Amino acid sequence: MLWVHMAKKQKHNKKSKQGPPSFNNRRALYDYFIIDTMEVGIVLEGSEVKAIREGSCSLKEGYISVDLDPPRLTLHQVDIGIYQPAGQLNHLPKRDRVLLAKKKEMLKLAREVDQKGVTLVPLEMYFSQGLVKIKLAIAKGKAQHDKRKAIADRENQRDLQRAMSKFSN
Repeated sequence: MLWVHMAKKQKHNKKSKQGPPSFNNRRALYDYFIIDTMEVGIVLEGSEVKAIREGSCSLKEGYISVDLDPPRLTLHQVDIGIYQPAGQLNHLPKRDRVLLAKKKEMLKLAREVDQKGVTLVPLEMYFSQGLVKIKLAIAKGKAQHDKRKAIADRENQRDLQRAMSKFSN
């Protein structure tokens, strides 16, 4: 009788390779009605890119301004943390950063922002083909009663999902 020993496949506990991080501004979705979105590039220093890849970024307080002479988009108050190995060549965490868009798009954004209560906010920062991109939104501010209504609707939807899951089990 011939015995054949079959080796079991061993599971490797390697970390699963995840893509580069992306950062969302969930606060903007709570504070604003989103009218339209657009993807733009951003001008960064080397240590900023490395800090973003490391996962050190916050869009929470960020906003975008439009200057017309010359046409230019500027990102303000976005915190990109310090990249420790850069040492003296590090960047300032909350410096103003230039956004890259076509002149025609910038003029369109300027017209939109001229309306009362409309602003530009960053929604998401992510890598696209090795470049950092910003998804910005043309947004209109919500009143306090709108925010309460959104919370109530979300809770009602959650309760409905719980009730449906009880009946399905």
